[in-house]
Amino acid sequence: MKRLKLSYLLPILVGILLVPCKITAQTFPFILPKEKPNQPLSASMQRNYDNYLTPRPEDNELYTQFKYTPLKGLDYSNHDGTVTRRDPSKVIFENGKYYVWYTHRQTPTPPKGAKMSNDTIPSADWDLAEIWYATSVDGFTWEEQGVAIPRPPKPHLGHRSVATADILKWKGKFYMYYQGFSEASGTRGDDCPVLASYADSPDGPWTAVNKIIIPNGPKNTWDQFSIHDPYPLVYKDKIYLYYKSDFDGNPELIRMQGLATSDNPLGPFTKNPLNPVLASGHETTLFPFKDGIAALTIKDGNEHKTIQFAKDGVNFEIASIVELMPTAAGPYIPDAFTNTKDGRGITWGISHFINYTTWSKNHSILVRFDCDLSLDVNDPEMKKHHVYHRPEVYFSQGLSKKQKARIEKENEKLKD
Repeated sequence: MKRLKLSYLLPILVGILLVPCKITAQTFPFILPKEKPNQPLSASMQRNYDNYLTPRPEDNELYTQFKYTPLKGLDYSNHDGTVTRRDPSKVIFENGKYYVWYTHRQTPTPPKGAKMSNDTIPSADWDLAEIWYATSVDGFTWEEQGVAIPRPPKPHLGHRSVATADILKWKGKFYMYYQGFSEASGTRGDDCPVLASYADSPDGPWTAVNKIIIPNGPKNTWDQFSIHDPYPLVYKDKIYLYYKSDFDGNPELIRMQGLATSDNPLGPFTKNPLNPVLASGHETTLFPFKDGIAALTIKDGNEHKTIQFAKDGVNFEIASIVELMPTAAGPYIPDAFTNTKDGRGITWGISHFINYTTWSKNHSILVRFDCDLSLDVNDPEMKKHHVYHRPEVYFSQGLSKKQKARIEKENEKLKD
């Protein structure tokens, strides 16, 4: 056999090297597919397609950033801690204007803790409070209308404080659900029941029912002590009333959310056998979305700072992970009470900031939040992937004196 000259082999070798490498089925494509590829995927990529509504956050109708705006028209006594507004209800639109209800405290001093509290000095920000309301024509400037639900006289439930209200419209009437405190918060006062009042108009007058609407659970069950944050929606021809309970206390309280349903606003309500239906979230904030219910799981728990969705209103799955969630959010939900099977979502609402100045002047303020959790809005600015924080935001989360002392001891041991 004759040997091929090197001059003949070089073109052949170069040609082989220049042939593009064939992309195998194992290689993930450059353009992120909208549908899950039919190929082996890592656990993370599996979650990206299986656990969220879309593989890209900006395409996810239940993903958003949140924007915040101070409200105009509300006075806080120069922020000296004697006036607080917190825990807003859902916003509704009636009589050509928006309505919101909230916990309102106006006391001679800021909160002083349970040991120093009395009939005029509050133990906590929501102690010695009543439920007030305000109206607005644009959602930014609000006119306070005064008290809606006053504290009843002793010995009625709620004579110490009424707080954390939410609104229901059912068959032309309005129903307000709220917590009724009979002791100062910080003693056993937080073990308060859910009460209700009703009216023919959002402007009242409100008639108190003077009975417990959602009873505590039996001994040794998760909601045996507290039923907080009642939050009603109309869904599947019934009233779906979500609530929170604080339980466990080892070492800190765990907050989870349950569900009770009824076809009568004043009960009886039947608790769902799968309670708690949400394992995370400090406050209750939910809204109809498509054929199910979406929930903002705000603070607390393994799944905090997520938006979740349940087609049946019970079995929630994480739909997105978000930032800077509104605290105690009361969204404007046009279809909250329409029994819709095509929930359109939300774009704004009212929430609160706690401890607005210092703990010695502890009080909360109401603010407006905006978002794009709506099927009818497409706002790319609300769909950005992250929020930029200035360095001072991070530095404000500095080490405590105890932590610094621990680090000093660790450094001293290294010198030995």
